[in-house]
Amino acid sequence: MNFTRRNLLVLATVVGMAGGSHFAYAADVLNVGSYPNNPPFEYKTDSGTFEGFEVDIVNEAAKRAGMTTNIADYGFQALFAATSSKRIDVAISSITITPERLKSQSFTQPYYDSDMGIATKGGSAIKGLADLKGKTIGVLSGSTGEKWVNDNKAANGFADVKGYNSQQDMFLDLGAGRIDAVVSDIPGMQYLFVKTKGFAIKDRIKTGEQYGLMMTKDSPLVAKINDAITAMKKDGTLEKIHEKWFGSKAPAGSSTVTEMPIPKA
Repeated sequence: MNFTRRNLLVLATVVGMAGGSHFAYAADVLNVGSYPNNPPFEYKTDSGTFEGFEVDIVNEAAKRAGMTTNIADYGFQALFAATSSKRIDVAISSITITPERLKSQSFTQPYYDSDMGIATKGGSAIKGLADLKGKTIGVLSGSTGEKWVNDNKAANGFADVKGYNSQQDMFLDLGAGRIDAVVSDIPGMQYLFVKTKGFAIKDRIKTGEQYGLMMTKDSPLVAKINDAITAMKKDGTLEKIHEKWFGSKAPAGSSTVTEMPIPKA
């Protein structure tokens, strides 16, 4: 088959347009991984869409960066491998920024301050940390709660630590008496206990934890998304999202309303 110079130019233009369209689409989509059952931060609705505090944050940040989001369902532990392998650009699931995680991941500036709590069945005799000696503690696998419990197991005399892949399974075991207490993030437990009765937060563990969007290590998108979060703090959008999901304004001076640097390893 013979091609004239004009044929080749036309073909090259068509291929270039198709290729350009493909890469433009890919560049315009922020692929997000989310644990599906972590209200009010994120949860999957019956229709299969995601809603929640962090869902609103990542959607708004992407919009300001000229992108749309594609949010997929991941187990909590799987999120870390997904960002590392670049299957997703961003992970949301109230993920605490830690020095250890910063070795293999990047984070935006924090936007939520949190502590961990000790939860038990409502009628449990456990009143606080001192009562957990000889007890079996439930934690979400891969969470900072798991790390804290394992780091403090010997000092506090915990009998055993049991990891779970879902909050639902963890509290089913707590309700059934298969574990004695749970150590997890307070905001998520408070929200859960509004609808799920029979549990109570008995003690607060002050950790100074802060949540950020976890992203692929050294991703070029980190600065872009972080700038969007800065703008959301400055114009009050982030505080409005906080009020929508928590029913109150963010505390003055908190990371929800205060511009902060991108965390470094």
